[in-house]
Amino acid sequence: MAGFGWDVFAVGVFAAMFSGISKGGFGSGAAFAGSSILALFVDPGTALGIMLPLLMLIDATSVRAYWRKWSWPDARLMLLGALPGVLFGAALYSVVDDDVIRLLIGTICLVFVAWQVMTRSGAIAKSRTNLPRAAGVVAGIITGFTSFVSHAGGPPAAVYLLSRGLEKTTYQSTTVLVFWIMNIVKFVPYAFLGMFTLRTLTVDLFLAPFAVLGAWLGVKAHRLVSENLFFGLTYLLLVVTGIKLIWDALG
Repeated sequence: MAGFGWDVFAVGVFAAMFSGISKGGFGSGAAFAGSSILALFVDPGTALGIMLPLLMLIDATSVRAYWRKWSWPDARLMLLGALPGVLFGAALYSVVDDDVIRLLIGTICLVFVAWQVMTRSGAIAKSRTNLPRAAGVVAGIITGFTSFVSHAGGPPAAVYLLSRGLEKTTYQSTTVLVFWIMNIVKFVPYAFLGMFTLRTLTVDLFLAPFAVLGAWLGVKAHRLVSENLFFGLTYLLLVVTGIKLIWDALG
């Protein structure tokens, strides 16, 4: 299929559906697991290039439900920081090899899991006071960078937005808006760096229905599946994936 083996297609189906389920039902924080797992089967740039249009499609199907329910002041600050973060990610990607990107993605996987486990266990207390608005720009820079190199912008965005004391729907709507716009911005340097090819776009055509199906299943799973079960399986996947990517990068 489009020059890829059927193993890549099968993993791509899983990655697209997992990202849709995560974004549709459990927030966007863990959605990057799909591209991380795909990076085990193709080079990181190809994995990121395949996943970005799918993430944009998922964003487009989600943003309508949250239209104008977001906190625009917080979203604006994060987006102001996201632009230099994305540009820094693009500059780094243009000068390093695939193993450095594998190392970055693998490290982000393990740091994400460690942070989530410590936060949920209470080892790290969640902020109970609003961070200053300037922190939104800093969070945006980190979000833009991690989103560019691994589609893993959710955690730094959450650290800032959760500190703002936003109501649940406002919080979700703000994350949807931020990543909808950020992924559109990322599309330009991705294209300039050659991360989209006829092969990746052809694969996206095959995977698009699975991404939309995943988003729909995520809404259903939100009501039926324990959040602890979902994230427990996600953390296991990320630990195994992160270790394998780091091993490949260093080996």
